[in-house]
Amino acid sequence: LEELVNQWIWRQDFWLPPGLTWKDIAEGTADGGRHPVPRDLLLSVPLALGFIALRFVFERVVALPLSRRLGVRDRVWVRVMPVLKLEAFYLQKKQQPSQNDLLVLEKHCGLTPHQIQTWLRHRRNQDRPGNTRKFCEASWRFVFYLMAFSAGLVSLINTPWFWDHRECWRGYPRQVVAEAQYWYYIVELSFYLSLLLCVSVDIKRKDFKEQIIHHIATIFLITFSYCANYVRVGTLVMLVHDSSDFLLESAKMFSYAGWRKTCNTLFVVFTAVFLVTRLVVFPFRIIYTAVVDSLDVFPPYSGYYFLNGLLLVLQALHIFWAWLILRMVHKFVFLGKVERDERSDEESEADEEEEDEGGEEEHSCEQKKGAFNSKLVSLADNCVLNNLTNQGRKMNSRMPKAR
Repeated sequence: LEELVNQWIWRQDFWLPPGLTWKDIAEGTADGGRHPVPRDLLLSVPLALGFIALRFVFERVVALPLSRRLGVRDRVWVRVMPVLKLEAFYLQKKQQPSQNDLLVLEKHCGLTPHQIQTWLRHRRNQDRPGNTRKFCEASWRFVFYLMAFSAGLVSLINTPWFWDHRECWRGYPRQVVAEAQYWYYIVELSFYLSLLLCVSVDIKRKDFKEQIIHHIATIFLITFSYCANYVRVGTLVMLVHDSSDFLLESAKMFSYAGWRKTCNTLFVVFTAVFLVTRLVVFPFRIIYTAVVDSLDVFPPYSGYYFLNGLLLVLQALHIFWAWLILRMVHKFVFLGKVERDERSDEESEADEEEEDEGGEEEHSCEQKKGAFNSKLVSLADNCVLNNLTNQGRKMNSRMPKAR
């Protein structure tokens, strides 16, 4: 089995430049230093499970009391009277009904299209995650990113390749991996594995698909760069990403707590750091050295294209997120506050559509933006909801009971 794995998974002609073998990397650290071995990464699997367990404890023991201390409050949504047909439709689709769906539901439920849309809108609101849950999730990521960035900066700031990126390739592939850099790799890989494993239970956000792509690309990039001993470039990539992520999570935390001024200040700092590190440092320093400077050491090969392809995928995501952030900057400049986290604090598309389904009254309210009209909308929705509740009770009472 080991020979089969070495033959098909750890093929030297893919992972290493032409003419190099795993033995060449091991000989470069014959004096006792650590050299990359693919099986080292297996440690990340149990550590990822450990991160999940630690997160569970942290969110309940630390984050939850902290949210109460900072004044995080969950919005109370109107609860609807169960209507069996509408509940079945909601659980099956969880999206805005089409015209055909409305006609079918109207026949089965005896309700008007506006009543059906109102019921579905309030039903979706019931499933919205509260600010407390969002705060706990953001605080866990904030703690990790802050600790990872601090530890990474301490371990790299005195290395020659931190200041001169051409040093990433000096002496390749016979480069010793420091113990701190090894654990930096293992911890980062374990954390992103834990995020990928928890994606089904985490809050689904507007950039859900982009986050999945980002996690997968990051896991492949960490794995490949370690096995091929591109550790020096890999540590720089991880440090650049961690430098702004903890600022974003801290801004989210204060946003959920209602600390607007603190949130806006952190958002401004985050925007500056993100744009500089992701749109300047990452493409013009790190990607450049991986694409251009590396050619002074070895010719292009399959692993060279694989590594740089993953870096370009990350850069494409950076451009996408930068566009969302600049939209927020526009709102901040002209409205004077950060209304939403356009990058990743927006719920799924189904939840986002809820804001557009409020009926003609809510649409009119958004256009006029008057407090008086907002009250009229609330009263109108309550009247519809009460009427809907009464009809739902009648319908449920008419249904034959199961024998």
